[in-house]
Amino acid sequence: MSNTAILEIEGKKYEFPIEKGSENELAIDIKQLRGVTGGVTTIDPGFKNTGSCKSAITFLDGEKGILRYRGYAIEDLAEKASFLEVSYLLIFGELPTQVELDKFEQDIKNESLVDEDIHKILDAFPKNAHPMGVLSSLTSALTAFNPRSVEITSKEDMYHAITMLMGKFPVLVSWCMRKMKGEPLDYGDIDLGYEESFAKMMFKRPNQEYKCNKTIINALDKLLILHADHEQNCSTSTVRIVGSSHAGLFASISAGISALWGPLHGGANQAVIEMLEAIKNDGGDFEKYITKAKDKSDPFRLMGFGHRVYKNFDPRAKIIKVAAEEVLADLGIEDPVLDVARGLSEAALNDEYFKSRNLYPNVDFYSGIIYRALGIPVEMFTVLFAMGRLPGWIAQWKEMRENKEPIGRPRQLYVGEPLRAYSEIKDRK
Repeated sequence: MSNTAILEIEGKKYEFPIEKGSENELAIDIKQLRGVTGGVTTIDPGFKNTGSCKSAITFLDGEKGILRYRGYAIEDLAEKASFLEVSYLLIFGELPTQVELDKFEQDIKNESLVDEDIHKILDAFPKNAHPMGVLSSLTSALTAFNPRSVEITSKEDMYHAITMLMGKFPVLVSWCMRKMKGEPLDYGDIDLGYEESFAKMMFKRPNQEYKCNKTIINALDKLLILHADHEQNCSTSTVRIVGSSHAGLFASISAGISALWGPLHGGANQAVIEMLEAIKNDGGDFEKYITKAKDKSDPFRLMGFGHRVYKNFDPRAKIIKVAAEEVLADLGIEDPVLDVARGLSEAALNDEYFKSRNLYPNVDFYSGIIYRALGIPVEMFTVLFAMGRLPGWIAQWKEMRENKEPIGRPRQLYVGEPLRAYSEIKDRK
């Protein structure tokens, strides 16, 4: 096979090198396209066919339903590793030794205290402010309390910035929910593990002792791992392109949070629960909505089914479906909305229409069910997504800066008015 691609434009031929990735993916290198052709560019709305970078972090094959972090199958990581192990893997490239993991966790705990002035900023938000907006603002505010730039060439400087963000972010996430629910803020417990302390900050009631539920901790751990990275999605690309201007880590992550907020990205699991509530309020007849979803003339669409990237079953959904069943069984929850979810899932999984089109429940469908079962407000779902995605964003930002990638600057095809003469205001009609 030739290692070049030939492009013909107006009778002239141009050759461009073809690069092969470690999983045999092919990519045409067109970085010299404008230079050799005298200004020709490509058009690719949504960048569906355009690679913006080379990355060694995450491999995704949507056709085969494969997701790997640094070469490790997501199934193995979700079953055998902790969230902090996966975080270390994504950020630093290898699974940690016990000594490295213990140090990483302790250093994160040592950075978990948040300046009390951040508390004052939180107090200024109205109680009904969307927690994603609050989280983005508080994350950006960390820059003001840590104004010194990260020295990219210093391993110590980078490590300190990473552990600082990993330590403070769970506090900010929990504060967003407690502010929303009108509960006193919690600062976690340095004697607990990372996930246990996070759960305590989220769920401890002010008038009772907090007790860890292993089923809940296990489900949260899996959710965080499954959301930890997902290649060059909207929010990750945002973190990289903002960071490419040499904006700091906190500012870049804040931008990623804002990108994740959208209902077409991280807000999808919130849309799932809103759909389930609408079905419940209409009598709970999920079969009726299965029929509506099949009707091309009906505007109704099932949320949480299928995926833009995965053309097969979402590998994350297989894992989290089991965790969802464990949580529902352990907590013994009776909730008509979750009954609708169960019915809808089973009906779709056994319906030939959905099976033939690979429209299976995805990770957003099952994560929404778990969050609902845990009593987490629907507006907080995307915030929990951000909590899981944090190490992936950090890893992507770190890789981009260390690779000295150029500032992001997409091109466009101008379709506006050509040059025209300026007219005085008295002559305009």
